[in-house]
Order: sequence, then C-alpha cells, then structure tokens
Amino acid sequence: MCIRFSSAAPKLNERWHSDGVIYPKPAWLAEELLARLARWAVENKKREFKSTLSLVSIMSYSRTYQELKEKYKDMVKVWPEVTDPEKFVYEDVAIAAYLLVLWEEERAERGLAAKQSFVDLGCGNGLLVHILCSEGHPGRGIDVRRRKIWDMYGPQTRLEEGAITPDDKTLFPGVDWLIGNHSDELTPWVPVIAARSSYDCRFFVLPCCFFDFAGKYRRRQSQKTQYREYVDFIREVGLSCGFHIQEDCLRIPSTKRVCVIGTSRAYPASGEAWMDEQRTRYIRGRQCCPVSPPGSKPSPPAPQVAADSSGHQDSARASGAGAEDRAAGPWLPGFHPREKAQRVRNCATLPRGFVDQVVLQVAELLLGGKKLDPTSSQEGPLKTWNRGESLSLAEVARELDRETLQRLKRECGGLQTLLRNSHQVFEVLNGRVHIRDWRQEPQKARRPGAKRSPATEAFKTRLCWFFTHHPDGCVLPSTSCPFAHGPGELQPPQSSRKHKQTP
Repeated sequence: MCIRFSSAAPKLNERWHSDGVIYPKPAWLAEELLARLARWAVENKKREFKSTLSLVSIMSYSRTYQELKEKYKDMVKVWPEVTDPEKFVYEDVAIAAYLLVLWEEERAERGLAAKQSFVDLGCGNGLLVHILCSEGHPGRGIDVRRRKIWDMYGPQTRLEEGAITPDDKTLFPGVDWLIGNHSDELTPWVPVIAARSSYDCRFFVLPCCFFDFAGKYRRRQSQKTQYREYVDFIREVGLSCGFHIQEDCLRIPSTKRVCVIGTSRAYPASGEAWMDEQRTRYIRGRQCCPVSPPGSKPSPPAPQVAADSSGHQDSARASGAGAEDRAAGPWLPGFHPREKAQRVRNCATLPRGFVDQVVLQVAELLLGGKKLDPTSSQEGPLKTWNRGESLSLAEVARELDRETLQRLKRECGGLQTLLRNSHQVFEVLNGRVHIRDWRQEPQKARRPGAKRSPATEAFKTRLCWFFTHHPDGCVLPSTSCPFAHGPGELQPPQSSRKHKQTP
C-alpha cells in the first residue's frame, strides 16, 4: 500500500515550522502516526456524515478553490478584525468555491444563463458576500452589527446593518438563494424564510451554534452527538417547509462543516397555502411541546391540487392566503435577534480590587488556609516552595459567598472564567484548580525571523504575583521570571516603547 502525503506536506516556498497546531510535531509523526494509520485502516466505523464534497464535482471545486485562493489571499494581510484572518479568509473562500460550483451545475441542469441571486442572512464580516458578488452573482448581506472590514470591499459589495426578525416584512420574493453561514439564532429560520419568500427560493445553511426557533436548542436524543442531532433538526425544518433536502460535508478548517441544502419543493406550487399551514403548526409545536424528534418522518405531503396554466400565479395567491392566516408581527413570540453591542464577559468590566480579592481568597484555599502576606516579597528556595493542593471548581465555589459568585456569573461568565484569565496564578485542568508552578512552564524557542510573541513583548511589564503574595515568594529567580520582582524591574509595554521611539 502506497500512502501519499502531498496534500498535507508544506510547499517548499512556505516557511514551515513545527508548531503543533497547523503542522504536527516530528515526534508525533514518528511515534503516533503509523499506529493511528494502522488502526484507521482496519476500523469499520459507520460514518456519521456523508463524505466530503459529495454533491459537486471535486475537480471543478478544486480548480475554483485554487483560483479564488490566489485572487483573495491578500485579504489575510489587511484583515482589520480581531478574528484569525487565515481561518476566516480561507474558510469563506472554500464556502464560496462550493456555492459557485453548486450554482454552476444548477444552471447547467436547469438550462439557465443568468447567475443566481442571493441574500446572506447574518453575513458577519461580509467576505462571502464580497467574493460571490465579485464573481458575478447579484446579492447582498445583512447583519445586526457593522464590521470594520466592510469599508474595504467597495460599492459593488452590498452589506446592510440591521436586525432580522422572522416576519412577513423579512421576505425576499425576487431572490434565488438564501444563505445562512454560521447564522446563529437565524439558522432554523432560514428554510422558513426561503419557503415563504417564493416557491422558487432555495437555501444553503451551514449550522454552527445550536439555536431553536426561540432560544437555545435543547437536546432530545442521547444516542447521537449533539452536532449530528442539530443537523438532523435543521434537515427536519427543511422537510417540514416542503423542501427536498440534501446534505454535504465541506472542505473548511472547522469541525462544524456539514451544510444542509434545500433545492426544489416536494409539493406543487398550487399547494402552497396548505403547506404554509403545516409550517405554522410545526413552528408553534416547537415552542409549545415536543414534536417529532429530529430524523423522524416529516409531515405528510401536500395534497395534489390540480395545477392550471397559471402555475405560479396560483402559487402567489396561495402564498398570499397563507400570509393572511398568519398573525401580524413576528412569526413566533419569544424570538430575540442578537444585540448590536456584544457584551464583554471576560472579567474586563470587573473592578481590579474585586478580582484581586477573589484571586487571593482562592489562593489561600489552595495553600491550606494560609493567610497570604502582601509584603512577603521574597524568592523562596526551590525545594521548600509550597505549591499547595488542587481543588475542584465546585469545592472552590462552596467556599465563596453567594454574592461573589452571582457577580462573577453576571459580569464575566463565572468563577472558571476568572481563574482561567488569572493564568499567572492558577492553572485549571479537567475541572480542578491548581497553583501554577512556573518551573514546569516550557521555554518555547522562537524560530529565526519570527515575530515577537505577545509573551515576549510583555516581559517584565507586570508585577510578579508570587513575589508579592506567596509565603515562599517566587519559585523562579528574578532573571528567569517573566514578571517583575518589584517596581524597580517594571518595563513599559511594547506599544509605549514604540510611541517613545516615534519622532
């Protein structure tokens, strides 16, 4: 058996380094790879999802992806958002390549010349919209919050800021495709909006976060993974809306890469009014009481209403009748679109004194109830340094008063968030809290020509908590500790140094 690694091996012109994330470490390749390949070769494990790119031509996709990657690769260099540019740029390039091939094959199958129009609901950074528009497809994107990168795309990319509430005002009757790419709370609504926009509207959904029609999705089947169950739920929504449903697995750098596609309808255009009644019942049933679990058979097919020569005119009248039967306003009470301003839930808004007090209290618990002396300021002998014990998060929480826990939960997401953010002092592993022993922190060697890491740039810019508070002082000598042993060692942050150097 001959195994080729050409797709995984880095190109010669790339700066390859073994960082353990993008590329595996040599030790892993030598010690684990062959054993895993042997195990995978004999496994007879049933696939949970379809094989990758099962609905499109792989050759067409590969060609289109390489063309788009070359055309839009410079977006990585100018990415103004805080998100990882390589992940988001190449993921959207891959999704765009898939849609372009899918739509090209659809045009060939239907004998269409004009390129399909689209609306991306919850478009985020808008890059997918930008690529599809640049490749000749008329469309626009809508998101509740404007992004900085929107201004870089130019006028040919239509991006609109606004909240989307599923109702009769948010329909797109002249649009061929609706897209829900990681659209969060809108994900289950995309098939519904597509179905009610027009008989010819199709949809593409790439589910990520688990939302129901109103609020978070609640699991109902323990036999499946949560992701498989949620994809089945989105499939069921599409089936209940009257679509023929297809599923495919994309080639993107994400663990959630299964898309659900609604193409043609499973009922005649003249049966739209009846079908819309079934949709309404299904949506209300999700709110009131459990309905058929994901993966079960959909609602019975619509009656075969006789279609006359008017065809879509009957569909329009039927759709209008269904809209009249629906109550005015939102299609389901309880739906809440995302807030425009994202709440900060990482301790940033908590007073520094409050955070310091919680850190001291937890450290005292781990050190066996020893009161910590803020004026200890010493470097303890390595052999006698007290690392303390480990406690579970539940044990730590029991020792804190209710008001403190509620404040943490309300402002930063909970006790675990604060402890993880206080990584100079604590280490949280498998639900247990430890005092961090800096002797065990690996010294990460930088490759030649690499940029300075944030840790290097922050060297000696903050006081050492252990030097100030721990009974035995800091476990490391001053020359090795990345934090300052006293105010005399403090260095200005890297950004301040740059400002001072600027003439």
